[in-house]
Amino acid sequence: MAEKIKENVDMKKKVSRMLEILDELYPEPECALIHETPLQMLIATQLSAQCTDNCVNNVTPALFERYPTVYDFAEADREELERYIRPTGFYRNKAKNIIACCRRLIDEYGGEVPDNMEDLLTLAGTGRKTANLILGDVFGKSAVVVDTHAGRLSRRIGLTSQTDPTKVEFELKAIVPEESQLKMCHQFISHGRAVCSARKPKCGECRLAEICDSADV
Repeated sequence: MAEKIKENVDMKKKVSRMLEILDELYPEPECALIHETPLQMLIATQLSAQCTDNCVNNVTPALFERYPTVYDFAEADREELERYIRPTGFYRNKAKNIIACCRRLIDEYGGEVPDNMEDLLTLAGTGRKTANLILGDVFGKSAVVVDTHAGRLSRRIGLTSQTDPTKVEFELKAIVPEESQLKMCHQFISHGRAVCSARKPKCGECRLAEICDSADV
């Protein structure tokens, strides 16, 4: 029991110091996906699967001009929609999901994007990562978005040993204060891109090395 308590105390200290460093490095992180409405955020996030944010941001201006409302997406010709989103990859499946998603938004939610996990997960093409991003960035709720960066950094730092994104999400929720969860995930993305890359992490110049279990310094 004493050992378990010590582990909990050590983890609390680790998380506290980590958040302090991340806030110094990335004081105002933002979602990289350009959007103006909850619907645009939902569509952009679905398109970001297996695709870079930059690629999505290159596609969405013309896409959202052609399909400005949920009704336009719901009634879209699938082949035409595919042409707009082709650069994002897996465009056939994404087009199918976007049309089905928007039809459900109209049929079940009055054309509005729902503000809770249970309803969001009923939408085609919407998993927990997408749902958490909507809940956090659109509705301002506590959310843990586990993308490749968040998963990788969480394991390297020693916050979790899990590889399943859902398990990582719940472990992070248990140790990170609610008010810091979404911000931390955006900070992880920034740090993962700039310093802690998948293939060649720059441990020698990483501010998080002091609390990271995997730091090679």
